Amino acid sequence: MARVRSAAVAGSFYDADPENLRREVDFLLNEEKSPKLKGFIRGLVSPHAGYMYSGAVAAAAFRILKGLTYESVFLVGPSHREYFNGVTIYPGDAYETPLGQIPINKEFRAALLRQSEIIQLSEAGHRAEHCLEVQLPFLQRVLGEFSIVPMIIGNQTKEFCLDLGKAIAGVARKRNVLLVASSDLSHYHPYDTAVELDQRVISDVEAFNEHDLMDRLVNERDEACGGGPVVAVMHASKLLGANRSHVLLYSNSGDITGDKSAVVGYCSAAFLQTN
Repeated sequence: MARVRSAAVAGSFYDADPENLRREVDFLLNEEKSPKLKGFIRGLVSPHAGYMYSGAVAAAAFRILKGLTYESVFLVGPSHREYFNGVTIYPGDAYETPLGQIPINKEFRAALLRQSEIIQLSEAGHRAEHCLEVQLPFLQRVLGEFSIVPMIIGNQTKEFCLDLGKAIAGVARKRNVLLVASSDLSHYHPYDTAVELDQRVISDVEAFNEHDLMDRLVNERDEACGGGPVVAVMHASKLLGANRSHVLLYSNSGDITGDKSAVVGYCSAAFLQTN
């Protein structure tokens, strides 16, 4: 019997009804036109809050994939509920959303396990975690058929993040693979403070320097709950040939709700190979 990771946040972060979810995601994807970006899309950064809050920012990343195909999508996110060292890949056969099951690419999973000792097969970080799940309906509507490699970073140390990026690049080289980092930005600051903090991260993402971003996260000059996954995907994208970063959209929860007393920031970006 197939071992499937069932949807954990359907009905809370997004609609649990397949038809309603399909309509919601399509509306978000079609709300704006895709920008004209030069180059091959190696990686994306997308937020992971409820669609009411961050859906438009996530859609800004995924709509640029329209018309493209990928063999597999490597998803990297942070662990919100479980603490552990290293990186875990879900050991089952598929992830499920109300739109259907997405198979896990076992060939790529096995190759990643061979690349680095920090990567382990485990349900730790996957059981009730939302950060990867909320990306999937967007990918399902844009890409159609594809496989995934779902990865969760526990303790987001510089060593783990850069080692994961190197491992991903080692497996993805010469393969048609998309990398996706799942991250929100600052959490629960007053609006103006949040915007200032978030602009620091955005500047570092635009500068496309994963080492500086990681150092500022460690020193708490930058704040992003999935900063480690962004560093890992940025590092892998550069090793795969990406040479440019393009920030697509920024907003925070105060822009949506009007409550600016304590907000959460969201950003989407693309890592491009233009040479």
